[in-house]
Amino acid sequence: MVLRLWPRYLDNPSHELLADKLSVGVLVSLKPQERWMHVKSAEAKTPHNDLICQVIYSQFGLAIHQNDHQARRRFVEWAQNGIAVVPDFHKRILFSDEAHFWLNGYVNKQNCRIWSEANPQVYVETPLHPEKQTVWCALWAGGIIGPYCFKNDEGHNVTVNGDRYRAMITNFFIPELNNHDVQELWFQQDGATCHTARATIDLLKDTYGDRLISRFGLVNWPPRSCDLTPLDYFLWGYVKSLVNADKPQTLDHLEDNIRRIIADIRPQMLEKVIENWTSRLDYIRASRGSHMPEIIIKM
Repeated sequence: MVLRLWPRYLDNPSHELLADKLSVGVLVSLKPQERWMHVKSAEAKTPHNDLICQVIYSQFGLAIHQNDHQARRRFVEWAQNGIAVVPDFHKRILFSDEAHFWLNGYVNKQNCRIWSEANPQVYVETPLHPEKQTVWCALWAGGIIGPYCFKNDEGHNVTVNGDRYRAMITNFFIPELNNHDVQELWFQQDGATCHTARATIDLLKDTYGDRLISRFGLVNWPPRSCDLTPLDYFLWGYVKSLVNADKPQTLDHLEDNIRRIIADIRPQMLEKVIENWTSRLDYIRASRGSHMPEIIIKM
């Protein structure tokens, strides 16, 4: 369910403060006058009684396949077994993803759409000649690596293919990862073709060995599982809620906003996002692999 926070209670410039009040860091509206927080229950139990909320619903745009539930159950069983052995196992997974940001405020990715601002049931049409920035990030409990914006040698925005994805892994991601004090992290990616080409998988195995959650990795990432990816259920929506506040007119301005917003995300928010991931595992196990009909956050 989604709680709509009415405008007069959103004057505080600290969006994270609101997130802290609700024990969640998810804000997914672009308009300054209305922001959406996704929580588990219809009423926010906070120390402050000045939050007035209205319940609405949102959903992911997914085409469910016959074997999805079984694949999701297998993954959830693997993840929960890992947490049973190592209690902070979920904090050792580095989730990765790309999203497209358009100058007109539209945001999406190939396998999962971000809902529209005013009504989560209504999708925004892609412009005919879009000006967009394709952004990649990796997120775990310890921080965010990125954003990385896909561009050619002339600095022009380009689509992602296998060669460009591998170049990003080699020239950006691995050097950035080496700057962090991390050990024994697992790496997750979805099943996009550029992610799962043989050369890409070989490159990732050179870095992570068997700690690869991906198609053709040791652990298979279940397809069409946007509700299990923190970048989908948190990061892209959060960035979308803020990135067009000053109505950027150029892609450089848009990119600057994306970088600033991501850099300002606090560690406490990421910790809550990753803790929420375990609640999602519980839900999917209880529902025998079903996709989540609503956004839930553990309160």
